[in-house]
Amino acid sequence: MNQFCSGVWCGGFGSPEVITPVGVFRAADAPDAPPLEDGAVLPFWRGDIISRETGRGFVVEIPMKNEEGFYGFGLQFHAFNHAGRRRFMKVNSDPVTDTGESHAPVPFYVSTTGYGLLVDTFRYVTFYLGTNGAKGSSKNCTEPVKEHKEFSEQSLYALKKAKNERCVLIEIPNCEGADIYFFEGPSMLDAVRRYNLFSGGGCLPPLWALGNWYRMYGGSDQRQVLKLAEQFRESKIPVDVIGLEPGWHTHSYSCTYLWNKNLYPEPEVLMEKLNKQGYHINLWEHVFVHPLSELYEKLEEHSGDYEVWGGLVPDLADKKTQDIFGGYHRERFIDKGISGFKLDECDNSDFNPSAWSFPDLSSFPSGLDGEQMHSALGLLYQKTIEGAFRDRGLRTFGGVRSSWALAAGSPFVLYSDLYDHRQFVRALINAGFSGLLWSPEVRSCENSEDFIRRLQTVVFSPQSLLNCWRIPNPPWFQTDIAKNLAGEPMPERDSIIAITRKYLELRMRLVPYLYSSFWRYRLEGLPPVRALALDYQDDERTHAIDDQFMLGDSLLIAPVFRGEKSRSIFLPSGGWYDFWTHERFDGGRALVYDAPLDIIPVFVKSGVILPLADSTQCVEEHTLFRLTLLCFGSGEKHFTLYEDDGTSLACEEGKYNTVVLTQDAEGGIAAVRNGMEAPRYDVKEWKYVDCGILL
Repeated sequence: MNQFCSGVWCGGFGSPEVITPVGVFRAADAPDAPPLEDGAVLPFWRGDIISRETGRGFVVEIPMKNEEGFYGFGLQFHAFNHAGRRRFMKVNSDPVTDTGESHAPVPFYVSTTGYGLLVDTFRYVTFYLGTNGAKGSSKNCTEPVKEHKEFSEQSLYALKKAKNERCVLIEIPNCEGADIYFFEGPSMLDAVRRYNLFSGGGCLPPLWALGNWYRMYGGSDQRQVLKLAEQFRESKIPVDVIGLEPGWHTHSYSCTYLWNKNLYPEPEVLMEKLNKQGYHINLWEHVFVHPLSELYEKLEEHSGDYEVWGGLVPDLADKKTQDIFGGYHRERFIDKGISGFKLDECDNSDFNPSAWSFPDLSSFPSGLDGEQMHSALGLLYQKTIEGAFRDRGLRTFGGVRSSWALAAGSPFVLYSDLYDHRQFVRALINAGFSGLLWSPEVRSCENSEDFIRRLQTVVFSPQSLLNCWRIPNPPWFQTDIAKNLAGEPMPERDSIIAITRKYLELRMRLVPYLYSSFWRYRLEGLPPVRALALDYQDDERTHAIDDQFMLGDSLLIAPVFRGEKSRSIFLPSGGWYDFWTHERFDGGRALVYDAPLDIIPVFVKSGVILPLADSTQCVEEHTLFRLTLLCFGSGEKHFTLYEDDGTSLACEEGKYNTVVLTQDAEGGIAAVRNGMEAPRYDVKEWKYVDCGILL
């Protein structure tokens, strides 16, 4: 095993394939020295790893401890700690059960023993997380039972006490080997950060992208879009991004990428008017190219040998294909004022009645086969579209249906047509282990209570998105006022509108805090949304918590689900303050929190400065955020804000500013800016919460 860079080791097993995620997606200028202290020595070494070729492919066995926990594997809806499970890394938009398949499976995990592991392949890897070793191996460890004396199902299937340690078994099909990368800890969070920095660092969205998003009804036309945009501004509903769904194309399945002039007779006028009102426009599409598209003939020889919905599957692993596809988007849309795209159906469906996509036996000019392309396509698609924006010196932020390994730097947020609220929250938390972003988007809801509970979750996620493509009017006008699950009257419409406005405005107040969290993601690899188990690994009580999460360093979010009026919350050690009432709680314990419909439990860590901005309707080019700085708890504390132009790539050249906010133990305060002609932040006032300081 060789040290690839500081804290990262690479082991070559067998004969790896030529085209792999590291070769395709890891930028040549990715940092070779993650800015972390040296990690702990890996809990095993090359001599402890067994590898062999089989008739099915290649197998690697890695030692594990009986009490070891495993997290990650990309976007996972059904499970949190994966110890004792089988994870099958196949792209599938409609996973039926807890197999590991998902929109964005990632062959990367982190272990509670303090390391991360990435299998560098596009193959459908299978991980067995706690199995016996091969016959005759020292890891063939189950204590044999001489005679059964109990015949209950529980006793027959109980996990037997192990004589020796079990192992992680990794099966990589259809190949003769693979490189495996190991990321040192000593904590899981350190390993995750090293992985994200190895990927090139986390993405930094444009500042406007952290506002609220609204995707239009699929049957909308130009007049309806402009009318609703005007209504948002008149009613003071803050919205930054308007998304157009299927219907704006002349043909959507497959795509022509041509404006439907029956619905949008003057798209340039539409874009100009929306941009003047402070909106950014995001367009839905997918990658399959219709015969009537102007791209079809150009891409025909650069595509796979099977079509989808009668359209080409471009080989985006090929640079020429990327240039053609990306260049078209740049000239036709980006140069005309489009700020981003929603990249749909670049995943795969095995169980949907209208199953789509190409077969695994497909072949592509780049040399990838269908299995590899299913794994790679989502991220190749993201990189192609992002590249078109980067060619114009711009950042973007969008949505995507599929991803793979090394995606931390990609400015696209995953979403799904699945719609279970609890699973959405689990996916939100799991995504942070693997360099992914997830939006628990709000769509059609069971009733107004369900709508509010989902809205409360989404405003504390990487993308505050209301996806109303099946709803002709905004959901706060559509929700029922009949009865909730408890049979009690629901709030009247005016109350629902008031709660909606409250949370959309709160999202705008959090934009500076969120932007700084994404800056840390970029510079330090620290996920903006993460599990409590990452921040508080030493407390084993956090290891199973999949319905609470940290947003940045300071906020603990505990979503409430339809039908609940209260919920149990675990507060890690230290002091915590209720965001709404500022009541202080001692951590290291669970509590029951009453949560009326207009409240989602949010706690602020003691010893922090929380910057909250005055709410604005949108983030514009010269928006100046007026900040109220809340200081929670006693002692010294600080927070760093980041300033830049909010849209360009100049920040990557060091053209950004920091504003360091500090409060000393005696209550002295300071906001030190290192110099910028056009600052983003204006400190309006400081407020103290339980600091022992008179207000």
